[in-house]
Amino acid sequence: MARAALVTAVLSVAGSVLGLARDQALARLFGAGGETDAFLVAWTVPEFAATLLIEDGLAFALVPMFSLALARRARGVTGDPVRALVASTLPRLALAFTAAGALVAVAAPALVRALAPGLADHALAVDCTRLTATCVVSFGLAGYCSAALRAHRRFLAPAAIYVAYNTGIITVMFVLGGRWGVRSAAAGVAVGGVLMVAAQLPSLLRRLRRHEGEPPSVVADEAARPLALALFTTVLLFALCRQSQVLIERFLASGLPSGAISHLNYAQKVAQIPMTLSLMLCTVTFPVVARALADGDTVRARDRVERDVALAACLVLLGAATVVACAPQIVHLLFQRGAFTAADTAATAGVMRVYALGLLGQTVVGALARSYFSAGRASWYPFGAMVVGVLATAVVGASAVGPWGVRGIAAANAAGITVTAALLLAGMGPRSVPVRVRRVLGDLGRPLLAAAVATGAGALTADRVTGAGAAVSLTVGAATVGGVFAVLCPALRVRGPGTVLRSVRSVRSPSPRPVTQRHPHGRSRFRFPFRADR
Repeated sequence: MARAALVTAVLSVAGSVLGLARDQALARLFGAGGETDAFLVAWTVPEFAATLLIEDGLAFALVPMFSLALARRARGVTGDPVRALVASTLPRLALAFTAAGALVAVAAPALVRALAPGLADHALAVDCTRLTATCVVSFGLAGYCSAALRAHRRFLAPAAIYVAYNTGIITVMFVLGGRWGVRSAAAGVAVGGVLMVAAQLPSLLRRLRRHEGEPPSVVADEAARPLALALFTTVLLFALCRQSQVLIERFLASGLPSGAISHLNYAQKVAQIPMTLSLMLCTVTFPVVARALADGDTVRARDRVERDVALAACLVLLGAATVVACAPQIVHLLFQRGAFTAADTAATAGVMRVYALGLLGQTVVGALARSYFSAGRASWYPFGAMVVGVLATAVVGASAVGPWGVRGIAAANAAGITVTAALLLAGMGPRSVPVRVRRVLGDLGRPLLAAAVATGAGALTADRVTGAGAAVSLTVGAATVGGVFAVLCPALRVRGPGTVLRSVRSVRSPSPRPVTQRHPHGRSRFRFPFRADR
């Protein structure tokens, strides 16, 4: 598992770097004007699809189901529960993905009007939306493969999907950009989605073929189907509600001057890189937590979740401090070339600093939401918490967009996700893995103080050497942030940095020791929806 964590980290970083290269290519080829705004409205489709079908929604439901199937296989039940799960779920889900993609393509004009009523180039946005609608099918299949492989503790192929995806987008943009304009980026989304599936399918087929000794002749357990349906419903509603923050942002920004949506997009993509990297360990350990709960061992699940939150908080706060301290330098180096002007740099940097204030909340939501679904049972609490956060985003955004423009929209995003994070942490216990809330708050508060001091020091030193160029200023500022943070963490007894190696090493297969504590909603309440032992 240590090797899996390393592989995931390396490929995730590679995917993030290519994502930056994709955004750089978009900025260089098409700038931050009305044409790019039209594409970014269509970009809402792959953003939603990625959250619902790859990163959160489908994974939260399927990883526990595959983990339970693997546990049943290990107990030697009749047939192969894993192949039975695939045979029963994949055809239905593939049909649902296809129907949803077709619906998005047909309803593209109404969808664009709803998302951005003030958009200048409506027809271009419709064309791009119809091209990106194909990702509903490809992302759905890619997410299914990722969940199945991660439950099998196979992380190489799932970690490589964004490398394949961004490679496809960049290639198509440069090949077709001169003839198709920004539509080439939408076509790249379609090609990249297919590459996501192709990167994982061979590995998944190999895993399924290793257990062909006994055919999966199982009978569906009709009594358990409502539970499985409720699980999928609660997971998808939570993920959909979480991603709806983007809808609020673009709806409010569509009434601002041209380029506002683009500035929000570039700022968000860069600001969220620390969050993405900080949640890599949670992605690797989610199957471990799910398997521990399938075995009834809540102590191991609790310890794993607490360590993950502590480490993820340290990493994201270090990244957020760097973003806030050095935002103008980062944007200048990444984007200021071609059609992306100095004015675009200033606007994007200002928005990025505000976005960074919500990164800790984003990370806590990402880490804790997995815990609510890791037992493989339906939970409405995360959805309710996310609804409250989205309402906070809408109210704050509507109030702040007038006086503060795009920065007010970014502030609303940070406020809403922080509210959701607080509610999810408050609800931990009977509804989820019973983490020790006071301990988690301490693990969050101490590095937050260190990050605040490091941010001030980094911004001060970066500003002092601005005349030496953006690269030198960024290097000095980032080094100062890292140095101050590294000095303060031991002084404040921060748990995260000192436990990185132990956290990775402790991500191991379920131990043969006896179960020490049963989950209050244990296996007796979750019935696998296939009677493989009958």
